[in-house]
Amino acid sequence: MNIETLARFPDMHIDTAHGITAYREAGASHLHTVPVVLLHGIGSGAASWVRQLDVLGAKRRVLAWDAPGYGVSTRVAHESPVASDYANALRAWLDALNITRCVLVGHSLGAIVAGSFAANAPERVAGLLLISPAAGYGAAPKQLRESKRDARLKMLNELGPQGLARERSANMVSQYADDTAREWVRWNMARIVPEGYAQATHLLANADLAADIARFHGRIAVAVGAEDAITPPAACAPIAQAAHVSLQVVPRAGHAGYVESPAAYTALIDSFCQGIECHMKDGVPQ
Repeated sequence: MNIETLARFPDMHIDTAHGITAYREAGASHLHTVPVVLLHGIGSGAASWVRQLDVLGAKRRVLAWDAPGYGVSTRVAHESPVASDYANALRAWLDALNITRCVLVGHSLGAIVAGSFAANAPERVAGLLLISPAAGYGAAPKQLRESKRDARLKMLNELGPQGLARERSANMVSQYADDTAREWVRWNMARIVPEGYAQATHLLANADLAADIARFHGRIAVAVGAEDAITPPAACAPIAQAAHVSLQVVPRAGHAGYVESPAAYTALIDSFCQGIECHMKDGVPQ
């Protein structure tokens, strides 16, 4: 089902000031809707958003990128990057596509990239929706940061992409997920590029999402699955607090909620966009 649907949104790539960025796209720009940009997590990729591309593309332009080091996207320059390295790549991609303003939807590690971009280029962000956001360990003691980083890198070296998908993908969904969702999470995780995943692991260790969110004063929402075992509601609450919003908890959903409960998360994204668009004048969010 997902593979068949994905064929309608082929893998594309574009040269940017950063390098190559791969992405998938649906829909078209309209005067009264704002483009939506979907940023995946550390063990995933653009294809994971296929159900959102399918549904949301009916009424607005929707794009999902392969982050630097994922798919054929050019890696960032630093071996131990910070969030702004990825945010700069995001800016270069949006520039190349002539997208001056968009809604950013960041899942897990993607929330870190979205938060950094929003903090540094708020005029380009019509709204920021963070789903099961990874907070990062940038504010933690050095020893904890390094231990978290090294444990994940060790696991990558020992298991490789296929092993990670086999051993870790089940943690991404809740007990309520069907076999199609479980297989789709495994399929996406098995396609990671080890070098890109390793850089993203450093990003996770270095980032401090709450600090970036505190600098952004635009429209923002934070949501998490009630059954999320990776970034549980208690871990996402400080991000919502930093954003001065209430944490939205989606019932019967795990970490990869938008994969296992696509209708609920697509509705969440659509509702967030509509809330922005109802305040638009001549295509510009007010």
